[in-house]
Amino acid sequence: MSATELLMKAVDFDKSGRRMEAIKLYEEGANLLARTAQDQTDPAKKRHYEAKIKEYRSRAQFLKDQLKKLSSLGEVKDKIHIVENSKGHSYRSVFGKYLNVAVNEILLEESYLEKYHQLTNLVMFCELAVSNCSNLKFISVRTAKSSAPEQMEAFRQLQESLKEKGISFSVEFVDHIHDRQIILSNGYIVKIGRGLDYFKKVENKFSLGINDYDFRECKECNVDVLFCPENIR
Repeated sequence: MSATELLMKAVDFDKSGRRMEAIKLYEEGANLLARTAQDQTDPAKKRHYEAKIKEYRSRAQFLKDQLKKLSSLGEVKDKIHIVENSKGHSYRSVFGKYLNVAVNEILLEESYLEKYHQLTNLVMFCELAVSNCSNLKFISVRTAKSSAPEQMEAFRQLQESLKEKGISFSVEFVDHIHDRQIILSNGYIVKIGRGLDYFKKVENKFSLGINDYDFRECKECNVDVLFCPENIR
């Protein structure tokens, strides 16, 4: 896809409320446009490209800043304390009701997605999102990059699987994640102290809890659910 096509799509998504995906397309389109500008010999055209690049990158940064503000603006709707070794706290049980038809985009900020069980948690979360959110179009993940090749392969396979459902999947690697949280486009924000990784290992492979995590013992943590009625503008 050309820079023009990417940026036109970004503007359309921005206007229609699909701002998380718009951020990604603004950045990708601006980067492609920057390459074109580097090869441009006409000073007037070069200035035009540079102005457009600045405009699109500024809009992307503005939308990113608005996403960051959601957590501080949100009103607490639910507070859940998961007790050490307790059961009955699968993703569906804890926050599944907030994943609904009003969600078309999801941003997941998770510190570590590198070990097998962490990547499995991500897939399980995506399964819940796809099951509950019939209008879901985009899942964005922000996490730390691992040196293990399994991480990139897992992301590639998940991306292909989600694509079959008409859902785009994007990963942004960052050095530090300050807040483990799930931001939903319906205004809800789910903050989990341990992120997605709050389940204990099942010792026996034929025990309850291998597939249904409501049967798994959990590590102690807090879950806060906030709601921010302010749309990103």
